Amino acid sequence: MSGMSGMSGMSGTSGTSGTSGGAWHVAADDLRAYARGELAPPLLWSADTHLVTCARCRAVLAETGDPVALDEGWERLDAELDAPRPGFMESALTRFGVPDHTARLLAATPVLRLSWLVAVVAVLLTTVAATLSVRGSGTPTLFLALAPLLPVAGVALSYGPVLDPTFEMAVVSPMHGFRLLMVRTLAVLGAVLGLNGLASLALPGYGLLAAAWLLPALALTALALALTPRLGPVLAPALVAGAWVGLLLAAVRQASGETPAPFTAPGQGVAAAVAVLATLLLHGVRDRFDVGRFPGRRGA
Repeated sequence: MSGMSGMSGMSGTSGTSGTSGGAWHVAADDLRAYARGELAPPLLWSADTHLVTCARCRAVLAETGDPVALDEGWERLDAELDAPRPGFMESALTRFGVPDHTARLLAATPVLRLSWLVAVVAVLLTTVAATLSVRGSGTPTLFLALAPLLPVAGVALSYGPVLDPTFEMAVVSPMHGFRLLMVRTLAVLGAVLGLNGLASLALPGYGLLAAAWLLPALALTALALALTPRLGPVLAPALVAGAWVGLLLAAVRQASGETPAPFTAPGQGVAAAVAVLATLLLHGVRDRFDVGRFPGRRGA
């Protein structure tokens, strides 16, 4: 009742509102306080309700308020409504101290989306099941052959104008092309290698042999990245993956039921050496990942 009695002390002389159907209007002093954000409840609640239906009080309020401040308020509201809402991964990255623009570029990486990760999990589960079904062979060849290819495919999908739908956003980001590639590569490796590691735990009967995919995975990924500036982000990983499959087919044929050469101690040493050499080569061609010199750029 105190709110209504306060509102009945009208500044206007008219006894009715042409649009509200009511017999009272908000006092001028109250409208000025409302415009400044100083009107307190319960008068504030009554004013809010009344202004919805009273065109006259809204017109008075518009004349009372500061038009500059009003325009700024609308601009802030529009910006808030139009701003993209960060997803779960982007929010998680920013909580861990990752800068906003880096978190957005990482969250936009195609292979870090749920659909890709679910597909990787499905492939690994199928491979593990197939490996367990032929356990008598003594070597989880199928799993060891496939696991190194997953990070290669993930990195291939993470950068470049052909397969990355966010490439144009990456182009205008305040980040060197090579740095963006490394940030996304580390994110992809962390996700895919982590899933591969979990899949390896499902093969305890093979011991350390179940983890023999790690060095080949690093070697293939580094080699594909090192060849990307010259061959492009599609052809380079494709050739590396094809060479790996061909090498394995030849190794399996030669092994005659034994552990294929890439997964023996000498083979692991070769994979480590390739990984180191490819990383050095990648560092040497890092400037070629600038947009102007990147092969396959749209519009180039």
